[in-house]
Amino acid sequence: MEAADARGSQLIVYPQHAVTAYTCGDLFLQTSLQQAAEEALVEITGASLGLNLVAVVGVPLVVEGKLYNCAAVVSGGEILGIVPKTHLPNYGEFYEKRWFTPAPEETILISLADLEYEIPFGTDLLFRCSQMPSFVLGVEICEDLWAALPPSTFHALAGATIVVNASASDEVVGKLQYRRELVGGQSARMLCGYVYATSGSGESSTDCTFSGANMIAEDGSILAEARPFGDGFCSAEIDVERLIAERIKNTTFEPLPGAEDDYMDIYFDLDVVENDLRREFSPTPFIPADQTQRAERCELILNIQSSGLAKRMEHTHSKAAVIGISGGLDSCLAMLVAVHTMKKLGRPASDVYAITMPCFGTSKRTRSNAQILCEELGVTFCEINIKDTVLQHFKDIDQDPKNLDVTFENAQARVRTLVLMDKANQLSGLVVGTGDLSELALGWATYNGDHMSMYGVNAGVPKTLVRHIVRYEADRAAADGQQKLADCLLDILDTPVSPELLPTKESGEIAQETESIIGPYEIHDFYLYYVLRFGFSPKKIFKIARKALGDKYTDEVLLYWLRNFYRRFFAQQFKRSCLPDGPKVGSVTLSPRADWRMPSDAVNAVWMAEVEELEKEWKK
Repeated sequence: MEAADARGSQLIVYPQHAVTAYTCGDLFLQTSLQQAAEEALVEITGASLGLNLVAVVGVPLVVEGKLYNCAAVVSGGEILGIVPKTHLPNYGEFYEKRWFTPAPEETILISLADLEYEIPFGTDLLFRCSQMPSFVLGVEICEDLWAALPPSTFHALAGATIVVNASASDEVVGKLQYRRELVGGQSARMLCGYVYATSGSGESSTDCTFSGANMIAEDGSILAEARPFGDGFCSAEIDVERLIAERIKNTTFEPLPGAEDDYMDIYFDLDVVENDLRREFSPTPFIPADQTQRAERCELILNIQSSGLAKRMEHTHSKAAVIGISGGLDSCLAMLVAVHTMKKLGRPASDVYAITMPCFGTSKRTRSNAQILCEELGVTFCEINIKDTVLQHFKDIDQDPKNLDVTFENAQARVRTLVLMDKANQLSGLVVGTGDLSELALGWATYNGDHMSMYGVNAGVPKTLVRHIVRYEADRAAADGQQKLADCLLDILDTPVSPELLPTKESGEIAQETESIIGPYEIHDFYLYYVLRFGFSPKKIFKIARKALGDKYTDEVLLYWLRNFYRRFFAQQFKRSCLPDGPKVGSVTLSPRADWRMPSDAVNAVWMAEVEELEKEWKK
């Protein structure tokens, strides 16, 4: 406990019968062992005084003439409560009913040794941190988790955000993985943190061995686990605010009726300390770190996108999928999706009509890549130069072509959309939208320009993930011997992201680079994930961003784009409120008909005030 306190841990869990060992057998019935166990618990409790933590200790205790398998919750020099085991295994290698009595139905108050206070004894106990209301602790013991209806189910529904399990699970072939799935699955169902501590070194090996394969889970993910037959130690940070956010969103996670009457709330005190985060956070939360999982996700998303488009084309009897192809990332992915769609429909790739519409900002590189991509994919390709149309439009609205303002840019985007819509009418086709989730979040689209389509296949895919899907397709093309296609896709990946609405440089290169204007998509996608997925505050997101992205970006840069994100996200909702249909591909989406409903005139004052406070703190 002292070592845990020194490293900043505030919850520590020990195995079942940690005080005596689990494998005492009939020695549990010896008065000497029972008394020594009680005295040891009192000694451990005294040692907790002055430590900034709560400990859960497995111990056998005699209560009102019966022996119980218990977990004592200890903090600040006091026993806060004692939870007896509900489900006693009496099969295989387990004979607990020989010694122990199942937990009583009602909570009672008991006395131990020479302690001058009464201690709650029962299963319906919740331990609440006074200084951190989101930290609510529930306790179960070993077999309780394996039962058809674990006590932790009721604990969580009554408000427990962290459930601990004092266990003694022996090791046999196949059990480790099953136990891992059990712990992870329970934490997912109950939207809770789950801390599992099982016996290890020191247990008798008479008939069984114990590995100390402890683990910590959160909402279905294993955060940390001890190596089997190692020292049994593992630690992690559990984000209780994240769990609360998940429960608030999940309307089927309903509070247990009458829990306020059935459960006893026991409060304890902890000093809440702002420690540096030990937990690791992916700088790219939309993208799995594991290469195999990443490939599986890319394939799944392509299938989601193409299945959605296939259904829409069948329903509308569309004879063609019409796409504006620019030689950039988003239109490239939309093109790949359209080709996959035609395969699903048993139609030729030539039913995809790709139209490139060069104007003032089109570079030779993107124009060339657009044509190569179309030729290699076997789609129908044509060029419609819109420069004269745009210039005529400038005359019509009295716009000086030398004035490179927002009208100069947006007029081109709207003419492109006009061309696509009318060509789709000619072809009895459907305009496939190319804009991605990141652009929608930041409003980086021309209203009624590239903002509009007849089906937006990329609407649920963030920019960082678009890159990986295109790379996945490049790798597949190379493996299939389509090296020219693979090279083209890789060059598109290397091309700076740009709407190409401003004139090119004298060298013919792109003059307008999106990320230099609105910020790195890597940062914005990180913010987007935590803002939408969990509803975290700017302060918390900034802290996590420093941990995940601090090696690459300074605090000043992260704060600058955090302010920019909130400013643009609120200001641009009006574009998202009238989006075309498009398939949801992940847990974060901005469809006004699905996961995200927000007034177009919502005020960002609360969030911006918090950002300003962060900026003031940083300047200090």
